[in-house]
Amino acid sequence: MRKISSTVARRRLAREMKRLREQAGKKREESAAAAEIAPATLSRIEAGTHSPKYASILALCLYYGLDLTDAQAYAELARQSKGGPGWWHRYSDVLPKGFEILVGLEDEARGARSYNGEFLDGLLQTERYMRALLRSEPETPTEEQIEQRVAVRLRRQERMLRAPDAPQLWIVQSEASIRRLVGGPAVMKEQLDHLRELSLLNNVTIQVLPFISGAHPAGHGDFRLLDFSGSKDPEAAYVEYRLGNIILEEPEEVATYAKVFDLLRADALGPDATRALLGEVAAHL
Repeated sequence: MRKISSTVARRRLAREMKRLREQAGKKREESAAAAEIAPATLSRIEAGTHSPKYASILALCLYYGLDLTDAQAYAELARQSKGGPGWWHRYSDVLPKGFEILVGLEDEARGARSYNGEFLDGLLQTERYMRALLRSEPETPTEEQIEQRVAVRLRRQERMLRAPDAPQLWIVQSEASIRRLVGGPAVMKEQLDHLRELSLLNNVTIQVLPFISGAHPAGHGDFRLLDFSGSKDPEAAYVEYRLGNIILEEPEEVATYAKVFDLLRADALGPDATRALLGEVAAHL
């Protein structure tokens, strides 16, 4: 079995263990008893918030009627869900609540699509733009915290933008995000020039949704879609808000966000027109 990140392994195991139990027609309490674990532990396994023991998953799968080979394959996922920490774990004390889940999923993603309204996608930001945003927080981080948060954002950019296996990125930005003077004119001019450079990468597509497009379906806020094509994992939608985030995995939920994204990119300027607008805005700074 190909090794996968612990975050993805836990997510996959959670989905499969719930499916197998329901398919076998077993109740959570009796299943937990068969595996000699607490019902609450099984609930956490099925929610993806607990990394179970190999023996527990093996016992559950055999109880659900799987043969030994298949049961061992699922139990191996339990081992992988306890895998060594990813590169981002060294920064876990300064990451926003739940953000490391997103980074863990991104580590396995083959593609990502996002919409950003007020500010630029974190994958597109320059160091000076990042620092200006961090200093605008209601509880301003210390200089040490700012340096750590910038470091993890730059490491994330390296993985998602320039690694040999970097995913395909399609990012739609509101025109408001390229005109808001984050950090002042000099910082913003540098940022816009950086956007134009990134838009020329083979794995990056950037579009601007212009003001003239009028009302649009993403008034609820920013979101990101993660594609795991070629694996056993379905798409996921990531929605962040001030106090946390939500990972949506139900097909109808993800489909709703995918439809919204398709409508946005249909109304947005094409890549060439986007580069032209970026150059025009930068020229007036």
